[in-house]
Amino acid sequence: MGQTARVSAVVWISAVSLAAWLWLLLCQGFFWRTDVRLPPREEPGEWPSVCVVVPARDEAAVLSAGLPSLLAQDYPGRAEVFLVDDGSSDGTADLARELARRHGGLPLTVDSPGEPPAGWTGKLWAVRHGIALARAREPEYLLLTDADIAHTPDSLRELVAAARTGGFDLVSLMARLRVESVWERLVVPAFVYFFAQLYPFRRIGRPGARTAAAAGGCVLLRTEAAARARVPDSIRHAVIDDVALARAVRGSGGRIWLGLADRVDSVRPYPRLYDLWRMVSRSAYAQLRHQPLLLLGTVLGLALVYLVPPLALLGGLALGSPAAALPGGLAWLVMTGTYVPMLRYYRQPLWLAPLLPFTAFLYLLMTVDSAVQHYRGRGAAWKGRTYARPDAVADEG
Repeated sequence: MGQTARVSAVVWISAVSLAAWLWLLLCQGFFWRTDVRLPPREEPGEWPSVCVVVPARDEAAVLSAGLPSLLAQDYPGRAEVFLVDDGSSDGTADLARELARRHGGLPLTVDSPGEPPAGWTGKLWAVRHGIALARAREPEYLLLTDADIAHTPDSLRELVAAARTGGFDLVSLMARLRVESVWERLVVPAFVYFFAQLYPFRRIGRPGARTAAAAGGCVLLRTEAAARARVPDSIRHAVIDDVALARAVRGSGGRIWLGLADRVDSVRPYPRLYDLWRMVSRSAYAQLRHQPLLLLGTVLGLALVYLVPPLALLGGLALGSPAAALPGGLAWLVMTGTYVPMLRYYRQPLWLAPLLPFTAFLYLLMTVDSAVQHYRGRGAAWKGRTYARPDAVADEG
């Protein structure tokens, strides 16, 4: 009787997991496809002015690969770069000035706003300062980009053309992250895959869509839309600032678009599992709005969708139950197939696709660790700063 009950439970759980994967495959905005690139675009008759804002905190190690690519932009209109040094202790500001002297190109202004006041994250305080400096030039667009992002020479031209042609207030590209170490190969493509599953790119660009997200490494923003959405002031405490920015712009009536990049790459290395763990865990619980019930639901959802298929297949085979093994095997097959396009985008071997359950288990542990660190008072820690959750900031105010 006990054996029959165990087999029946495995059958039902594996069937639910398979149903979940069929729904994800067909009904979640085709998130697994990687063909959402810059939309059709035409060069405008008159190129609008653009100011590039680069917040930077202790970025000397990567600045030499990122900043020169911005200074070398082949942009027909007026453009200049503002690097905002967010309290760096590694000579970031001096290196930026030296790179500008060495490479030339677009004009560069380097400035610092000082320490952020209570209720502001350091990056958004730096962005606020950069936007204030830029507005004195009255640009039509702002390019918000990180110090570790390298752009091809035509990147700005293509972004502006896409925004103008499509009538978008915000155009963002998910930079192609570095994938060189063993752990990067295992974790990084999955990071983008999971992001796309949460925020299907196809839905974001549709007029009237409710899904809103951006990729903070590369965001072209119409200055008028930024003022209308009151950014960054309206999102000053956001740890996941790119998604908050997109929601603010859409919420104020703006049109947004997000896709995968061909001309934008992140040069930041994450060679060890520890580095990737910190990248994910610092904001994972913030993504869940610091809600224990959402954490529990996420853990159970990850287990059902990603861990059940291989366990059901192996358990069904061990119990001698094809009825349990078959749904698990089919769910694992669908999961593997949906991951293949992302591995191809990152030019990675396809044998990594069946390992997605293991990577998902790592993400599950990172998410739980994010909550643990939050309740220990070390949540949302980054480069020497730890941020309170938004409701705590509001209470203090």
